Amino acid sequence: MPIAHPLPLCVAWLLLLVVIVMSDMTNGGVQGPIEGYNSLDDLLTTTPTPGQAALLLPTAPTAAYTHPKWMEPYFDPSTPRNVTALMGKSAYLSCRVRNLANKTVSWIRHRDIHILTVGSYTYTSDQRFQATHHQDTEDWTLQIKWAQKRDAGMYECQISTQPVRSYFVRLNVVVPTATILGGPDLHVDKGSTINLTCTVKFSPEPPAYIFWYHHEEVINYDSSRGGVSVITEKGDVTTSFLLIQNADLADSGKYSCAPSNADVASVRVHVLNDSQPHSRRAKIRS
Repeated sequence: MPIAHPLPLCVAWLLLLVVIVMSDMTNGGVQGPIEGYNSLDDLLTTTPTPGQAALLLPTAPTAAYTHPKWMEPYFDPSTPRNVTALMGKSAYLSCRVRNLANKTVSWIRHRDIHILTVGSYTYTSDQRFQATHHQDTEDWTLQIKWAQKRDAGMYECQISTQPVRSYFVRLNVVVPTATILGGPDLHVDKGSTINLTCTVKFSPEPPAYIFWYHHEEVINYDSSRGGVSVITEKGDVTTSFLLIQNADLADSGKYSCAPSNADVASVRVHVLNDSQPHSRRAKIRS
């Protein structure tokens, strides 16, 4: 059996230095032997395990950094997709974007595929459109001043990713509307009270006034006839009550409710004589 020759002294010292340096690197800077080896002799005479060998091998360079999917821009799904605005008032369409980073938010009107805003800049000659954004929020809001019926429709909030990402918001523009309940025909008995109720909905503010008409003439509440009164309750829905006591045949005809900020609503009132046969009264009602 051949006799193993001892290593030269300089080589042994060099190996010892490598062991000390590698031990310091792999043990997080804590001085001490590499796990599983207690001496230089153990290192030179013991076959390392795969795990121990990995400690002595140089590590491979890490792969290039890739941007995780969860860091890409996305829309907050809780943002309203349907917005209702009153005609003549401002409409606000909100678009909340998370993780926008260096991307840009744009608003596009779908009926003519018109780019309205890009970032905070407006790209339409219609000065009613404006995009607003505050640095401490993630909201990109499209404001439409003095909304009109033609502004109703679909709008697209778009992020400048590749491919682009879109969030759609539908705008509804409502017009103040007057309605007389129970129309278009109302039947009352002679001597009873005519009670007409007119409601005004979708108004930016309560109407300044409501006029009642009978046969295209304004009803005079202080006329010699007497028994005529009006009660108006203003609010989000304004209601006006016209009361005519002791109805007579002359009170039959067309009645109209005319608010200051809505179209006219009309109803036809039929005052029935008590002496009319039951069959004729039923025919009139039909």
